[in-house]
Amino acid sequence: MITGSNEVARAEIGKSLVMDNCATNYHDVGEGAAVLLVHGSGPGVTAWANWRLNMPELAKRFRVIAPDMFGFGYSDSKGRIEDKQIWVDQLVALLDNLGIDKVSMVGNSFGGGITLAFMIAHPDRVERAVLMGPAGLEFPITPALDEVWGYEPSVEAMRSSLKYLAWDHSRLTDDLVQSRYEASVRPGAHAPYHTTFGGPDRQRNIAMLASREEDIAALQQEALILHGRSDQVIPLESSVRLANLLPCADLHVFGECGHWVQIERMASFNRMVSEFFTSGLKG
Repeated sequence: MITGSNEVARAEIGKSLVMDNCATNYHDVGEGAAVLLVHGSGPGVTAWANWRLNMPELAKRFRVIAPDMFGFGYSDSKGRIEDKQIWVDQLVALLDNLGIDKVSMVGNSFGGGITLAFMIAHPDRVERAVLMGPAGLEFPITPALDEVWGYEPSVEAMRSSLKYLAWDHSRLTDDLVQSRYEASVRPGAHAPYHTTFGGPDRQRNIAMLASREEDIAALQQEALILHGRSDQVIPLESSVRLANLLPCADLHVFGECGHWVQIERMASFNRMVSEFFTSGLKG
C-alpha cells in the first residue's frame, strides 16, 4: 500500500505535552511496565518513523513511550543545542508529567547517547537499557555520519543519506525517500536540525553526545548493546568499547545489517528487546 504524505503526517503526530512553554510530541501505547524509546538523528526523523515497526509489537507487553526530541519531528525547537542535558531534562519532565517513576530505555544512535546520559544523571529511574548503534563515546566522525549531519534538503541528498543507514538498499523505496524528504522540509524542520548538527565542525556533536568513560563504567543497570556489522554511521568498535566499559552488558552483532537494526532486523530486534526487558541478561 502506498501511504500518502498526509496520512504519514497524521501517524507521526501523537499526543502533545507542553512543558516550560515547549511542546513535546509523543506516542503512548500499550500497558504494563514503561519502556521509553529515544530515536536517532537522521534528517526527517520522528519517533514514529524510527519506531513504527516496533511500537505495535512492544506494546503487546509494555507501555511504550516514544517522544520526538526537541528540534525533531513535531516537538518544538530549542534552537542550537550544545548540551545534551537539554534532551535529558526533556525526558525527565515528560516522565514526571506522565507519572512514571521508572522505565526501561531503548536508545538508537543519537538516542543511545541521550540514554547513557539519562542513566548517569538519574540511575534510580532506569531499570534496564538497550543501546542500538549508540553514540555516547568519542570517536573520529565517520564519512557517513558527516554526510548525514551535513544534510541540505533535496530528494537526492535524502536518498544518499538513507543509503548510509541501510545495508539493504532495496528498502529505500521512492515512497520512503519522498516521505523523509517531505518531513525534512516541513516549515521549521530543517533550521533547528542544521543549527545543532550541520555546522562545519561536526566532530563537536560526537563530543557533545559523549559521556565520561568513568561515569559509564559506574553504571550498574543491565544493558543490551545491538549493532549492525555493516554500520557505516557509528563504528562497531565504539560499541565494543562500550560493552567493555559497562559492567553488566551484552553485545549482539547482526550480520547483513547497517545502522537500521530495528528495521532491517525487525523481528529479532522486537523479540530480543521484549525478552530482555522481561527477564534481563540474568533471567
